[in-house]
Amino acid sequence: MISLVQRIDMEIRCDPARVISRAFDPGQEGLIQGLSRAQSVIKRLMSFSDEQVSEILAHTLAAYATRHDDLRAHFRRNYQLVTHGDPLVHPELTQDRVELIGAYFTQEYAIEGAALFNPSIVPAPDQSGCEPGQLRFIMSLRAVGEGHLSSIEFRSGLLTADNQVLLDSASPHLSTGERSEVPSNWGFHETPPGAGEGEREHPALPPDAAITLVAASHEVSFAPTSTLSERVLFPGGGAESHGLEDARMVRFVEDDGNVVYYGTYTAYDGAHVAPYVFRTADFLKFDMRPMLGDAAKNKGMALFPRRIHDRLWCLSRWDRESISIAHFEDGRGWTHAQSIQAPSEPWDLVQMGICSSPIELPEGWLVLTHGVGPMRSYALGAMLLDLDDPTKLIGALATPLLVPAEAEREGYVPNVVYSCGALVHGGLLVLPYGCSDDLVRFAFVDLAGLISHLSDPARMAIDTVDL
Repeated sequence: MISLVQRIDMEIRCDPARVISRAFDPGQEGLIQGLSRAQSVIKRLMSFSDEQVSEILAHTLAAYATRHDDLRAHFRRNYQLVTHGDPLVHPELTQDRVELIGAYFTQEYAIEGAALFNPSIVPAPDQSGCEPGQLRFIMSLRAVGEGHLSSIEFRSGLLTADNQVLLDSASPHLSTGERSEVPSNWGFHETPPGAGEGEREHPALPPDAAITLVAASHEVSFAPTSTLSERVLFPGGGAESHGLEDARMVRFVEDDGNVVYYGTYTAYDGAHVAPYVFRTADFLKFDMRPMLGDAAKNKGMALFPRRIHDRLWCLSRWDRESISIAHFEDGRGWTHAQSIQAPSEPWDLVQMGICSSPIELPEGWLVLTHGVGPMRSYALGAMLLDLDDPTKLIGALATPLLVPAEAEREGYVPNVVYSCGALVHGGLLVLPYGCSDDLVRFAFVDLAGLISHLSDPARMAIDTVDL
């Protein structure tokens, strides 16, 4: 047995200073759904003189304005939210009073206040300025704040020719963008990924499924002047009201060479989970929709990066414990789930799942997996699928590729290593991973050695030493 994994000395930790501005309704704090006290607050505020209002607003702006872009605009927006149709508000208000009312119904929310983990990584759309052997990347991360609300945030960086990871500085300002409930016209049932307007149109889903799709879909757009690290996909309503979890990004290439990025993720409403997917070409506008069909259940769906025999394929854990593969069928969504690997080893006996979207190599589709063992410990594994027929399993590691090192065992959820995606660079598999839902680290995997083990059943047990 040989060691294939080398950890590097880099960590990304949660930063409680990274805050967003969001609406606040007294009486309905966090997950509490009590009676709103908005009218009482407004009534008390209306008794203040104009001079008092201006003084309080000035103090508020002095304390908070540098932490947000255009905080006054946030106040005006929340004023509109809370006073719509409210008879207590006089129609002739000064701008200061309008903004102060909005300030009392605004709060800061630390998106990383509790945890930052479960990264995914893809090549960036723009590789201009890179020297030979360099690769710019985009990484998504799951951030958790007060009330265990999960959101998706982004970072960028550079992989050098000598295998260094250089992260760009994260912006101190964050934005949740502009949300619209009417997205642009796309969907796996309408126009395939990357196809142009009117190309390859498919029959619509059944009426009830189509209604579900429209009702649950939305679009989030960010200002072109914003940087990538400022953009946050934050919970809205409906299926996503309590969180967007574990984005698995993939750079999808159509048969005509057109490129688009997808991110499958889990929507959580506080009681149920549902698989969703976002689509973006530029990481400025995100179209977000539920994934429908018999195989679109539970967590951990991951799209293949291209079509296979003119079909879209994905990996699924629809039965809640094993890894299956499904394809998209016109009019029915994701269907024909076929099991390709089930729990069998001591380290994955509780359940298995997908970490990454498949990575195409000459030897086959490389897929990173995870397994849950005793004491609810998580470890990472790997399997190799046939390029022409991905329902065929070439090989899977009998022992974990990565287990929590002693220094990685403590956190929000202990004894966990977990990743939502990796990429190939310079003969290595670059693997960012979350440690016990607390922080993010990086490891390099000897790709040739890993493929050799996956291709030879006699060599599927490996060392997982900590370097």
